[in-house]
Amino acid sequence: MGEGMTSLPPGFHFYPSDEDLVVHFLHRKVSTLPCYPDVIPTVHLHRYDPWDLNGKALQAADKFYFFTRMSQSRGTPNGHWSQVGSDELITNGGRDVGSKKTLVFYIRDSQERIKTNWIMHEFHLLDGSYSNSSGGSANSKQKKGHSTKECNKWVLCRVFDSNGDSQSSFRDDSTELSCLDEVFLSLDDFDEVSLPN
Repeated sequence: MGEGMTSLPPGFHFYPSDEDLVVHFLHRKVSTLPCYPDVIPTVHLHRYDPWDLNGKALQAADKFYFFTRMSQSRGTPNGHWSQVGSDELITNGGRDVGSKKTLVFYIRDSQERIKTNWIMHEFHLLDGSYSNSSGGSANSKQKKGHSTKECNKWVLCRVFDSNGDSQSSFRDDSTELSCLDEVFLSLDDFDEVSLPN
């Protein structure tokens, strides 16, 4: 487990849906409202390659979660994130509240780009969803120093190695299967034992 997981009570796992990430975490970050549990740290994306996030971002299972300021450049020390596909809308109560971009990490190697298995989901609030979602008007938010432009400054990121998830689930299954194998093997031994008549 990563360092951020120590803030959760024992036995609890961090497994939020896309909607949870936008509504319960990103919205609260932008609104400067308290978030419980407050486990997702802020990381400067441009300072770290994805394999360097351990200990800096919240690690839950094989995924890293963190807030970062949005930037036009998604470059890192050894590569950059490049968007693939189109944005996916995130809804809450039948209303569009956010979007999810999918990005792939490329390593810079002299003149060529090398695609990696690292994936990042970047969650954004939609303009207007922020000002209406907490029941207040846009004017009341602007009086507190927040505006709909503020929602475009923060994003919440989920980063993972696309090969890592399948390997992790395979490892979990193999442990379970080895226990079953022992049971089946012991049943084979039972057939060889002769029982008294």
